[in-house]
Amino acid sequence: MQPNRHPLLSLLLITATTSLSIINHVNADDSWIVDSQSDWQEITDTQSGLSIDNGVAAPTGESAVFRSKMKTFASKRTAQSITIDQSPIWQNWNPVKNIGPSNLGDAPVVLSLGPNDYWMFGRYIAPNRKAKASQRKTATKNATNSNDSQPSFQPEPATLDGFDIPLLTTNLPNQFNAPGGVNNHGGGYHAWQSKDMVNWVHHGMVTEDFSRWVTTAEFVDGKFYIYYDYPNDQDPHLYIDEDLTDGKPGKNMGMAFKDPSDGSDCNFIRDLDGNFHVIYEDWSPIDANKRSWDSPLAGHAMSRDGIKDFEILAPVVDNRTTPTGKTATYKHPHWLQHPDFKTNVATYDVHEPEQEAYGDWASVCIGGRYYLFGDYDPVGGHSMSVGWFTSPTIDGPFEWCDNVGKGHPDPDVCFAEGQFYLITQQKTDYTSPGPWVDGVQTRVGVDTDNDGVADVWTDWATVKESYDYTPGFAKQVQKTPASLDLSSLPAGHGFQFEIKLNDTTENKSKPMLDKVTLSFD
Repeated sequence: MQPNRHPLLSLLLITATTSLSIINHVNADDSWIVDSQSDWQEITDTQSGLSIDNGVAAPTGESAVFRSKMKTFASKRTAQSITIDQSPIWQNWNPVKNIGPSNLGDAPVVLSLGPNDYWMFGRYIAPNRKAKASQRKTATKNATNSNDSQPSFQPEPATLDGFDIPLLTTNLPNQFNAPGGVNNHGGGYHAWQSKDMVNWVHHGMVTEDFSRWVTTAEFVDGKFYIYYDYPNDQDPHLYIDEDLTDGKPGKNMGMAFKDPSDGSDCNFIRDLDGNFHVIYEDWSPIDANKRSWDSPLAGHAMSRDGIKDFEILAPVVDNRTTPTGKTATYKHPHWLQHPDFKTNVATYDVHEPEQEAYGDWASVCIGGRYYLFGDYDPVGGHSMSVGWFTSPTIDGPFEWCDNVGKGHPDPDVCFAEGQFYLITQQKTDYTSPGPWVDGVQTRVGVDTDNDGVADVWTDWATVKESYDYTPGFAKQVQKTPASLDLSSLPAGHGFQFEIKLNDTTENKSKPMLDKVTLSFD
């Protein structure tokens, strides 16, 4: 299965795989569900500007209207609500300038702990490094104009909403140093904190230089779990840090997961039961050296505490092509830096034809549905971008959605300030209001006298999903469904609904209906 397909075809694959093939009917729990292709076809009364393919109803232009047939019952019913689910493909991403500290280097790692509590991790780049380079380039040009040297930057005390600790200004906009970040430039990854995703406070080191290959982080019971590869692209190791503001790395727990394959660049995410899941690059079917150090195979393992005793489960992404029965080797530039590694040679199983490659995984779960974001290195031209997959469970299999951007992204994703942030190591990041695409209105009518005609209708109402933090979880996001309360309608012998769709976005996304549920008493 190759994911470099047209996004609409990807959508059809997702919905064909994940939708329930049922005939529209009233369930034992008194719900009328419209979900499959046959459901939509059987209940359509009239429609305009709409395509219905593989169980998804989508506008073909800027607007569309759908009217269902009347659903009748032998005895009167009272409606409770109508709920609309859209396709999970999640295409409404909008490019923005870099989010986060301007002197954060290497692959960004981000955690959102709740309202006004956001953290970003990366390598520290001295703020004056770029300035010095620029001064060198213009030194000759300006020499005849002035012999005055530029005064060095002098930090001054500062205050910032939400911070009750001493802060100092820096020569970078919207960036400040906390006590732990003053003259703290060495080591590996550093921590920055924000209350608004605009202003950032530097707190100093969270890993050492040898542990600079940080790939992911999690948060549980007031403790930060910061995972790093050691050596690069090998087994995930772990720091547990109870205070990111002290400018010092936390407790180094050593190896957390003995990855049986070469490759790592993993992501950790906790499910709502508290279990830690790791998604990692499995390089066994590919010459990763030639494919951006990524792979068509993503492994999956689970641990109760995220520290030890990982159980290896089935892969969550598996887009391998056909094995040839041959093996080959390549070398990794960093493995011999580890004293326990005696070789930098990796062996892999040769597959044909050429394979897609993904990696540098990141994840978020929204209302129980999981999304994996990562590098996307396609067949052929190898023009990299951010690609993403989705699954209704962490166990997968995850289905391809789409891709966005250019360059090697090594991304991370989070929910903050009422929207989602897709943060990369490139010059462009992305924001999104969520998987839901605005532009959906609905109304419901009821036949009160059993003559086959709706006598009473609700007013037209705009419906949409909303999202919120989940207390105690950094990567689990709550979802409130897109529903309309129908309790004001009288009881009746039959019901029908209408939906209007309007494409209001400037990106490729549009409102695409996956499922409609009418609930009754």
